Amino acid sequence: MESLLAENIWLFWVAIFFIFWFFIIRPKVNAQKKEENFRKNLESGQKIITIGGIHGKIIGIKKSTVLLEIEGGNKIKVNKTAILSYKE
Repeated sequence: MESLLAENIWLFWVAIFFIFWFFIIRPKVNAQKKEENFRKNLESGQKIITIGGIHGKIIGIKKSTVLLEIEGGNKIKVNKTAILSYKE
């Protein structure tokens, strides 16, 4: 009886681990990969929106920063992590 109970406890913890991994860890890893891929594929000439709501066109790209041209011909440098999405 005790060995059956011990097997059930192990099975319970294994099931909890897989549920935790499937619903919490896996989606975060996939989202990070998607975001990383988005930043790797940035190109000059693309219109983007930053997290702060700034709309601009990419005119230069470095390792961790992007040079944007915003309205009025002004240029600003932002971190790649500050880019939210492409402007449609």
